[in-house]
Amino acid sequence: MFLENTVNPKEQFGWIEVIAGSMFSGKTEELIRRLKRAQFAKLKVEIFKPIVDTRYDNEMVVSHDANEIRSTPVPAAANIRILADTCDVIGIDEAQFFDDEIVTVCNDLANKGVRVIVAGLDMDFKGKPFGPMPALMATAEYVTKVHAI
Repeated sequence: MFLENTVNPKEQFGWIEVIAGSMFSGKTEELIRRLKRAQFAKLKVEIFKPIVDTRYDNEMVVSHDANEIRSTPVPAAANIRILADTCDVIGIDEAQFFDDEIVTVCNDLANKGVRVIVAGLDMDFKGKPFGPMPALMATAEYVTKVHAI
């Protein structure tokens, strides 16, 4: 389902994939899996996370089962647009902590031919839609909802 562009490498097209769910549902694990596959395919990959996310590590995106991948912490969504200039695949973890501009940034990158993979909590502790995640899910080409065991 989520294959690297092998149909026509000269034709560049992008899309947005959202991985959403509750805490301990495997969102970050799935994000890391997809990003490592893209790296294995020799695509230029960059991973971003909000600077406020210091869980486990300041610079690494780390899943609860200790899988990790290097990332760039950024203070706002606008920084992603600047730093992702020459990438084929962009990963974004903990997207619920970004400002609403993350939706525009993701759409702009996808429209430029970038595969954008976003992971985040879809609801807060009260069961209400969380931050920009509902808008990201609505505009994404692919949404994966994962569930905690």
